[in-house]
Amino acid sequence: MTADVAVETTPETPLWNDPAHPVAARVDALIGAMTLQEKIAQLYGVWVGASANGGEVAPHQHDMEEAVDLEALLPNGLGQLTRPFGTAPVDPALGALSLLRTQSRITAANRFGIPAVAHEECLAGFAAWGATAYPVPLSWGATFDPDVVRRMATAIGRDMRSVGIHQGLAPVLDVVRDARWGRVEETIGEDPYLVGTIGTAYVQGLESAGIVATLKHFVGYSASRAGRNLAPSPMGARERADVLLPPFEMAVREGGARSVMHSYTDTDGVPAAADESLLTGLLRETWGFDGTVVADYFGIAFLKTLHGVAGDWADAAGTALTAGVDVELPTVKTFGAPLAEAVADGRVPESVIDRALRRVLGQKAALGLLDADWSPVPPALDGVDLDDPEALRGKIDLNRPENRELAREVAEKAVVLLSNDGTLPLARPRRIALVGPNATEGTAVLGCYSFPQHVGVQHPDVPVGIDLPTLRDTLTAEFPDAEITVARGTGVDDGDLSGVAEAVDAARGADVVIAVLGDRAGLFGRGTSGEGCDVESLALPGAQQQLLDALLDSGTPVVTVLLAGRPYALGRAVAESAAIVQSFFPGVEGTAALAGVLSGRTAPSGRLPVSVPRGPGAQPTTYLGARLAHASEVSNIDPTPAFGFGHGLTYTTFAWSDLAVDAKEAPTDGEFSLALTVRNTGDRHGTEVVQLYLHDPVASVVQPVQRLVGYTRVPLAPGEARRVRVAVPADLASFTGRDGRRVVEPGDLELRFAASSADPRLTATVTLTGPERHVDHTRRLHAVFGQEPVAGA
Repeated sequence: MTADVAVETTPETPLWNDPAHPVAARVDALIGAMTLQEKIAQLYGVWVGASANGGEVAPHQHDMEEAVDLEALLPNGLGQLTRPFGTAPVDPALGALSLLRTQSRITAANRFGIPAVAHEECLAGFAAWGATAYPVPLSWGATFDPDVVRRMATAIGRDMRSVGIHQGLAPVLDVVRDARWGRVEETIGEDPYLVGTIGTAYVQGLESAGIVATLKHFVGYSASRAGRNLAPSPMGARERADVLLPPFEMAVREGGARSVMHSYTDTDGVPAAADESLLTGLLRETWGFDGTVVADYFGIAFLKTLHGVAGDWADAAGTALTAGVDVELPTVKTFGAPLAEAVADGRVPESVIDRALRRVLGQKAALGLLDADWSPVPPALDGVDLDDPEALRGKIDLNRPENRELAREVAEKAVVLLSNDGTLPLARPRRIALVGPNATEGTAVLGCYSFPQHVGVQHPDVPVGIDLPTLRDTLTAEFPDAEITVARGTGVDDGDLSGVAEAVDAARGADVVIAVLGDRAGLFGRGTSGEGCDVESLALPGAQQQLLDALLDSGTPVVTVLLAGRPYALGRAVAESAAIVQSFFPGVEGTAALAGVLSGRTAPSGRLPVSVPRGPGAQPTTYLGARLAHASEVSNIDPTPAFGFGHGLTYTTFAWSDLAVDAKEAPTDGEFSLALTVRNTGDRHGTEVVQLYLHDPVASVVQPVQRLVGYTRVPLAPGEARRVRVAVPADLASFTGRDGRRVVEPGDLELRFAASSADPRLTATVTLTGPERHVDHTRRLHAVFGQEPVAGA
């Protein structure tokens, strides 16, 4: 029950338990009744794992933490429970029962009966055993479809709430600046507008299901030097303001996110967890964010151990609290005894604790956790007999058919056809050589924050928990009359060339080769993609390029299929492959989506959320570069990508025509209205993605050559045409000026309607008139698109 719904209370009901009163009054009354130890207890979590038999949880032991004594902690209360489902494999129903019993224990132990907020990872679906593994965020970006991402997030959030979870640690709103970074798979792409719109849709979906969405990592994590995890971020203030902050700004303002997680990184010597100007000045005082700021795991302790800006644990706690961090995760370290000691000796004022506590308790009140009638029984166990735990096993399904159907829709929309000489779609091939390390590997569709790759790999004796058909499985079903010969060729990263000859023999005996290459997701060096799996270059891992080159030499057409977490340089294959199909860890339905695209059962409509490099070493690069960042005559390194941001082919053709501009001049506080016609000139249904880029030829500070300011998907039947209209506010031309303020300057602009950053189709030159105009976080953020049928088409 939420804080806005009245319940029947008695005169003995404390004010803080009565939802008939305003949240602020309830929180103030509760804070006034708490001891210092009780206040501090609400500001940290404890890492737990659900009991496999439905019993109470026990603290999770991690190599970066000391053991905690729950018996000693719980009488003072507890702020958060860390990953009760995402720590070890547990049947969802027994996990829900375990969480229920743990919450009962927590509420019984503290004198105010306050339960904990339970949080989980949900970067590619609810990170729980047996839950649907959806495509990773890079695939969300490839859809260019906020609606489908919003629906996916809603489904994920409903599953989480059904078993008692309150908060989800997603989405990642870091903008890719260097594709060598291992966490590229967790991002949405290299453009802030795409990241912002897709990420905000994900936030809206989670929040609509009652889950507190957590924006991460605030801010600068992805701009680390050389793409190394947790390295310093050498960005300037303008890059931070114009590239890295806008997605967070949008998700706070339009998404309604109720939590933000600080970044591990430091920028110009100031760690994010210690940056008061960021966490309090910008986030709260300027943007008006009123939710909670939570620590990235161990991030407060890192102020002492990694950043060296705190002399002891108490100093770290006080620094983070003062900056604006409210909750220490994943478990108590600095916010426990060290913080209490710091208050006692005067180093940290109790008012700073009260400030954080007010936010934490306000969120608990909004979640209904302070209400007198709050129950630990989650919706999935409501009305169920809880006395026989074993009878509950298998009673909660977190991988229902409707989940998988949604996962398939996202996966299908995210498949990107990079090149095609007409070989695709395959027309009933008689003999297929299926080659490569990811052809028969079920987990090749999963990212590092999927439960099987994140947790399950540490429990090899436990079943994966979800069905993961390989591409061999789905191709066999897709082409039942074909003879499919399988050859591994080489491993993902073992460098083994002993199987290449067998693969080439298979290729020579086939009508077509499907080479399935890419990554293995993992953590901290256990994979080729994922957290802590950074790379020195963007060459394919291991000996995969040698395998691919040998297949190209076989004389048989090669369709290169990539199941990966980042873009890779493909060498000769860019020009010599019959076709290239890119999929970024597409989840449980990913191989079915790929098989459908290869056969033509579904039409590809994905677009690249990150550029595909031409060479492996020209990094860092991004389409979002200034003139000096692009190819020039004064450097022998050409960073021009093989396939640019936004690129993607279909199985039909489109004609763009009849560009019209209502007025070519508008004031700096006005807008432009434009229209164009898009027609399907082929013989198949297809979806075009109309992308709008802004080019500012003369500005007071250096600007990117172009940047995305809008996009829309246009599905069209053969011969069908639609008139696409768009209103472009002048605010979209704003940037951070020399004085640090965001400005809209008068002058000429180019508005480029394009099929990708490298493929402009129609360009309008327009002019902003009048004085310079300063704007802030309340500026207009979107071009507004509309579509209508063209009569007679």
